[in-house]
Amino acid sequence: MLATLGGTLALLVGLTVMLLPLLATELSRPRDAAWGAVVLLLGLTLVTSADRLTGSPMLAVLCGGLLIARLGSEVLQSRWRMLSLEEQQRIASIERWQTSLSELFSSSTQAASVLNETGGSLLNAFKGGPKPGKSSKRWVRAETENAAEPPSAAEPTIEPTVVASFDEVEELIEASSPQAG
Repeated sequence: MLATLGGTLALLVGLTVMLLPLLATELSRPRDAAWGAVVLLLGLTLVTSADRLTGSPMLAVLCGGLLIARLGSEVLQSRWRMLSLEEQQRIASIERWQTSLSELFSSSTQAASVLNETGGSLLNAFKGGPKPGKSSKRWVRAETENAAEPPSAAEPTIEPTVVASFDEVEELIEASSPQAG
């Protein structure tokens, strides 16, 4: 139970750290999203492996969680002290949080619509292909008695040719095109 509780708490903290650039840009740093993902991974591991963590491994996880929490609070306090008095007052205002949450909601709805369009187009690409057995093409080929027979003299054979220059290609094109006149 303690591992599940700690894992749920780690999931909430990791999600908060990942959303920090959207919610509180003054307190965020460039690599916060990566550290938030690491904390999310820790929380996911704790929640899914809660039944295996008993005894001393659970004590080690608990001590590690307390160390992470202590270091996280030190980092947060350091970042708070680096802010000017005006920025600290701005973060404490309700209007600022309403603006941040509305921006987060707006960006998440845009992301959801892009994912919906992408998913829909992918589904249409997979579903939209021709149905098996419903092809409009017909393949017609003359059956030969013996496939090992060489081609008859009536059937033309195509010999590969190597062209050395662009002028020769133009001459071949002019020779093969029908002349108007």
